[in-house]
Amino acid sequence: MAITLGQRSLSRLDGVHPDLVRVVKRAAALATAEEDFTVLEGVRTPERQRELYAQGRTKPGKIVTWTLKSNHFRNARTGFGHAVDLAPFPIDWNDHGRFDRLAKLIFRAAAAEGVAIRWGADWDRDGKPRERGETDSPHFELA
Repeated sequence: MAITLGQRSLSRLDGVHPDLVRVVKRAAALATAEEDFTVLEGVRTPERQRELYAQGRTKPGKIVTWTLKSNHFRNARTGFGHAVDLAPFPIDWNDHGRFDRLAKLIFRAAAAEGVAIRWGADWDRDGKPRERGETDSPHFELA
């Protein structure tokens, strides 16, 4: 039991809120080999956010809200990013089942750490992923 986060994943946690870093590291400690995951992104700059927008990662007409209110940005109050993007490894963007299993692992780790989080595939936190078209399966943030 347990996976080892690689140096790239660990470096992507630089600047992320310590509570969320604890959750990610606890998830790695709880994970089995079948639950291997990678950290895609932590703190993000406005320029990076615009790049993602240009790639079609969000719907037209929402750039101002989406770009200016990202929890990946360093929070003015805490100085930390309050979001991470994670993916099961190896990555298969079409395998929602693996993202769902990763979310269960992350929520289990968050509960163990006493940290409230929200998942991008279940924004209203009702346990029904993608029910209203939520598509941000890699995204986890402090609630």
